[in-house]
Amino acid sequence: MRILLLNLSPPAAQSANAALAGQGFEVLEERSLDVEQIEFLHAEVLVTEASPADLSCCGLIVQLKAREATKAIRILMLVQGGALERARALDLGADDVISAPFDAAEFAARIRAEFRDREPAEALRAKLKEAEQSKHLAEMAVETLSGGVVTRKRAWVLPAILALCVLTVAATFITSFSYQKTRKDTLQLKSEVARLSSGVIQQSDLLRRAEQARLALNAAPNAAARASLQAQSDELKKKMAASGGTGDADLRRQLAETQDRLNRIESDGKIAETIVKTYGSSVCLLHVVVEFLDRGTGKPLLIAVDQLGKPLLDDKGMVQLDLEGNGPHLQLDVFGTGFLVRKDGRLLTNHHVAEPWWGNDELKTLIENGAKPYALSYMAYFPGKAQGFSARLDRISTQADVATLRLDGTMPPQATLLDLDERNDASVAGESVVLIGYPTGIEGILARAGPEAAQQIAGSSSNVPQIVSRLAQQKLIRPTTTQGHIGDVLKDKIVYDAATTSGGSGGPLFNHKGKVIGVNFAILNGFGGSNLAVPVRYANELLR
Repeated sequence: MRILLLNLSPPAAQSANAALAGQGFEVLEERSLDVEQIEFLHAEVLVTEASPADLSCCGLIVQLKAREATKAIRILMLVQGGALERARALDLGADDVISAPFDAAEFAARIRAEFRDREPAEALRAKLKEAEQSKHLAEMAVETLSGGVVTRKRAWVLPAILALCVLTVAATFITSFSYQKTRKDTLQLKSEVARLSSGVIQQSDLLRRAEQARLALNAAPNAAARASLQAQSDELKKKMAASGGTGDADLRRQLAETQDRLNRIESDGKIAETIVKTYGSSVCLLHVVVEFLDRGTGKPLLIAVDQLGKPLLDDKGMVQLDLEGNGPHLQLDVFGTGFLVRKDGRLLTNHHVAEPWWGNDELKTLIENGAKPYALSYMAYFPGKAQGFSARLDRISTQADVATLRLDGTMPPQATLLDLDERNDASVAGESVVLIGYPTGIEGILARAGPEAAQQIAGSSSNVPQIVSRLAQQKLIRPTTTQGHIGDVLKDKIVYDAATTSGGSGGPLFNHKGKVIGVNFAILNGFGGSNLAVPVRYANELLR
């Protein structure tokens, strides 16, 4: 789910990024784009800002709503002012308006509402397009079959000849043109793939994403909840002191409830500290490198380069792809989380981490049009270790989004195997949980390293593997830990609210006893950042 922050002031952009952190959105931040550039980014929700003086200028919104390709984009406008300014913004064509400064929770809720409102309109638009195509084909068939005059005796001849011609042409077309079409369509999809290729990420873009990850870390819900409850407790104590030190029954009840919640948070914090100390060194950052072959020729997809070896860009700044030439292979650097579960070096993670194209909507079109993905390499980076450990794919579950990798060679020294609790009653709604992982991948690690270290590492490294290697050498690769509670326990999933995002997939979910009860695999969109985990019993078939 992609959100475009367009022309926001620095304070508004910072507030928006902080409000959306950990919600599972992909957030782009740009300035001064025209309609074609906005269309090219394929954003589903656009957040823009205008002062009261700018509200009379509605050209961009009008253009977006007038174009077939962009009319489905939901537009949320930030305004400085009250009801009058919000009303004028709605009249300009914005789908929703909110006054700045805004409450973070309300802003995130409005964004989620825009995605929900967008779904039925998109479904209706797809059905209308399909109906129009069917109508057009029917009209063509009627026109063709009724175009000549034939006798009743030979009435079957025209349809038969027409059908035979169609089959003959279709067979010739498929035989002689299928490869050309595959190659053409694959190359036309360069915008969808090239933006995923970390091998050609600009340094400024990587540092920007690291800053977004830093905002996400600063917006950690546990710290915010603790600070809020502590402030509430202090305020209640002041009120009780003002009333003579006793207060009424309602004040005493509120203070007791607040203090009880604070105690639970402190207790959960101690449990999390113990879990991290015991098992944190066995939770690794997984770096999976994906490459693509052209199904028609078996050749690898390449990044097209000029005579100086620089990537060729189209008029929209996207990297071009090719099957010939001296350019580097198109590679995707995908990050996830894994954890040690067996002495033979087996790691447990997600299927969609082990095979990043599995269930990936962004790669679906590319694969359907002739690209064959495969995992070129797996590397596991453990906290405190200066080098990564090579791994290979072991087994993939046929029932759930889990898989195992196996380390090549020896295990990391002093590694502790994680204890799995496979019982059906190991997960109980309402109980506290701890999640360990690497949300946002290397961006999150760079963010925790600090701006100067991030600038130094990213600025002196030419590609992603070098960046990861340098992070490991400086022993900066460490997982993050978030806490939450189980919201619901279903047959094939655990719903919980410990914050995470992309890169955290494959992370172990611990119960309050310090045992792994699930493998994090998805963010439950539209429900305030809630997440889903696969119960660890689904890993049984892989670990026998």
